[in-house]
Amino acid sequence: MSLLTTETVPDMSTSLTIQDPAHLPALLASEIEDAASLAKAEKAAATRRAYRTDFRLFNEWCASRGVGSLPASPETVAAYLASEAKGGAKPSTIARRAAAIRYAHKLASLPAPTDAESVKATMRGIRRTYSGPKAKKAPATAPRVKGMVAVTREGISGLRDRALLLIGFAGAFRRSELVALDVSDIEEVSEGLRVTIGRSKTDQEAQGRVLAIPRGDVACPVKALLTWLHAAKIESGPLFRPVNKAGMVAEARLTSQSVALIIKAYAKRAGLDPSSYAGHSLRAGFLTSAAANRASLFKMMDVSGHRSVETLRTYVRDAEIFRDHAGDGLL
Repeated sequence: MSLLTTETVPDMSTSLTIQDPAHLPALLASEIEDAASLAKAEKAAATRRAYRTDFRLFNEWCASRGVGSLPASPETVAAYLASEAKGGAKPSTIARRAAAIRYAHKLASLPAPTDAESVKATMRGIRRTYSGPKAKKAPATAPRVKGMVAVTREGISGLRDRALLLIGFAGAFRRSELVALDVSDIEEVSEGLRVTIGRSKTDQEAQGRVLAIPRGDVACPVKALLTWLHAAKIESGPLFRPVNKAGMVAEARLTSQSVALIIKAYAKRAGLDPSSYAGHSLRAGFLTSAAANRASLFKMMDVSGHRSVETLRTYVRDAEIFRDHAGDGLL
């Protein structure tokens, strides 16, 4: 069984494999290229990058032990997953590693070793042995967001940060959705903003949806966004952009990681523990605040884009944990 080198790790860029193109008519060449191009869109770019890294790590582990990685035996995969668990990898990370191994085998038109019961049993054992309560980041609720925007920096970067925090909260945006917004996605109306989201985590086929962001009384997201766009002289292209130390606004798009760092920075400025906050905090904060305000689950879904009511019920339970408690008045 030959070993792969790191140079031959599948690039996870396509799910289309042509085993023997020699027998195909030459006239099909362009159609095959079209099909391969479409196949690349089967997985999100971030997923393909993660899978490529995961399989490279598996390949290196196999090479160090003199066993094959493609095809890999179920025993090899089970041993690798167990090794990752003992090394401290989270069960969720190990599950993604297994998915990458499965995907690489599918791309190569090989049987997936992860389908074997021994591998499935190993994964169940890992979850049972190493799983624990999932550490949740703190939600940036309405009062906390108001506290953050009250201490925004001076200058154009502060205007951007204020707009980002308020729009991110008011739209319950995932950070990937927030940084993907363009000026053309925003329409100001008398009630506030109509925002078009072209693609999201739960809308991989880009059906798109429109959400409303109402104006605010104390901290208005609409005013904050328009002020930022005017000051930065942004008329088209990415909505949120990097600003250098000299106050120059870049043409590029702000990254998802930058959103997380901005949220952490303002949590610290507002006297909160920055380690408790992350990119998801604005989205979680809106949903927690809306639930505490007794908003309808379906109205919350209109904003967040959730497809599952059960997922949203977590925020409602957290917000109402003491409301109408079964133990009220017992002691």
